[in-house]
Amino acid sequence: MNTISNVVNLIDNKLKILLENYNFLKEESELLYHKIAILENQIAKEKQLFNEIEKKYQTLKIAKTIEGSKEDKRETKLKINALIREVDACIQQLSE
Repeated sequence: MNTISNVVNLIDNKLKILLENYNFLKEESELLYHKIAILENQIAKEKQLFNEIEKKYQTLKIAKTIEGSKEDKRETKLKINALIREVDACIQQLSE
């Protein structure tokens, strides 16, 4: 009878340890999911900022070429034509 009691106590102790480990891992998992969400949000903001800076850079590049740089006149004309086509497409979509 004593050995059965020892086995039950041993199982009980192991279950307590397992529950403690489970609770610890559950809390750690929740913390990591929270950190992942924060980092994903930060990545999205950084991508948005990058896109805004890229657009400003392209605008500045076009402005500089229009300003009088003879090297990129062809590129500037192509970009202006592309912008005109894009505006035309937008107007066409709005008129539909």
